[in-house]
Amino acid sequence: MLKKNRTILFFICAFLFFIVAPFFILYSQGYRLDLENKKLSQTGGFFFKVLPKQTEIYLDGKLVKKTDFFFGSALVENILPRKYKVEIKKEGYYSWEKSLAVKEKEVTEIKTAILFPQRPNFNVLTKGVENFWLSPDQKNIIIYEKENNIWELKLYELDKNLKSQLISEKDISLRGAELFNLEFSPDSKEIFLEAAAGEKIRYFSLQTDIIPSTLIETTPPLISNENILAYQKVNNALYYLDNFGHLFKADTSLASKQKINENPFPVQQETDYKLKVFQSSIFLQENKNLYQFNPDSRTFEKFFGETNNIKISPNSKKLVYFSDYEIWILYLQDEGMREKAGSKVFLMRLSEKIQNLNWLNSDYLIFNTGDKIKISEVDERDKVNIIDIAEYKNPEPFWSEDTKKLYILSEGNLYQSDKLIK
Repeated sequence: MLKKNRTILFFICAFLFFIVAPFFILYSQGYRLDLENKKLSQTGGFFFKVLPKQTEIYLDGKLVKKTDFFFGSALVENILPRKYKVEIKKEGYYSWEKSLAVKEKEVTEIKTAILFPQRPNFNVLTKGVENFWLSPDQKNIIIYEKENNIWELKLYELDKNLKSQLISEKDISLRGAELFNLEFSPDSKEIFLEAAAGEKIRYFSLQTDIIPSTLIETTPPLISNENILAYQKVNNALYYLDNFGHLFKADTSLASKQKINENPFPVQQETDYKLKVFQSSIFLQENKNLYQFNPDSRTFEKFFGETNNIKISPNSKKLVYFSDYEIWILYLQDEGMREKAGSKVFLMRLSEKIQNLNWLNSDYLIFNTGDKIKISEVDERDKVNIIDIAEYKNPEPFWSEDTKKLYILSEGNLYQSDKLIK
């Protein structure tokens, strides 16, 4: 090759290098040509963590990835910053859908998505159930049954599908007794009973981790004091509101106590009060009005009206509070980049009355409206994914995190689902 030709070829290659190299550099740094907006943009991505594993990820109707077999996660990289219709699908399961935006140099996370089976199987565990109580560890339930007009308490161990006799009302009194109240100990190993035998109120304790167990009569609890309107135990402390509107924190013996509020709460006669203590947050429910204690002013301030109940999530980071038709979330701690401590988020309004609402896990709720049992996420970005998981007459649903199964009491029958989360 002549020297002249070699020189020409060198300059051509050099020219092409200086033209093409910047595009490779920009590409390696995440820049892409945005034809829609006619400009270069840095890309972002989506990160998914989904149950069950090996689900399909669609963006704007196009299959882009499948979550992996081991962790159920997937990373979709190098996509242009804009809003996408995100769908997560698996055959036999309800899909998860949202419109979510990707920003430049950021990864939008979907880490709490759960797909639930479309037609879960339910079987009858036991019949003739009139009431039940779920243990705090969600491993056992106490069943209240009646036979020949005599009530009995039975222990049902959910993981073993085993029912055992605890006591009958004849163990309290041969003449019969009426059960007023049943509470579990925090460790789920003991239950406390309040019952009426004749004209006398009697109190008992019963071990649930020892079968057969011995019924032990105990002295009345200190909180049965008629001057106490509402109370809640938190570890070794007792918070209570007296009939003068004073809020106290005491030890469980009430030997040492400290008044918390500066000005007494204006209590009303013949009014139902409930005290709810969650970490450093104290709430007082007066009928359906909800008040929150302000530690700065040391007074209760109106928080929400028409509240049926307020419940803390399993991870203790947020509260759900709800009326007959609305559900709200209060964040107690920062949760990622989206929600800050103290944020109040409106989740949904429904046309039918909300009943039996509880946390399924820290990212999902379970409740019923009429005969339909619903599961809803609490991720309020775009639309909230909500499904009908089952339908029973006048249901009382509850979830066991231990077994990952749904239990439903309906017309005296206690039903159990297959495992819903895998």
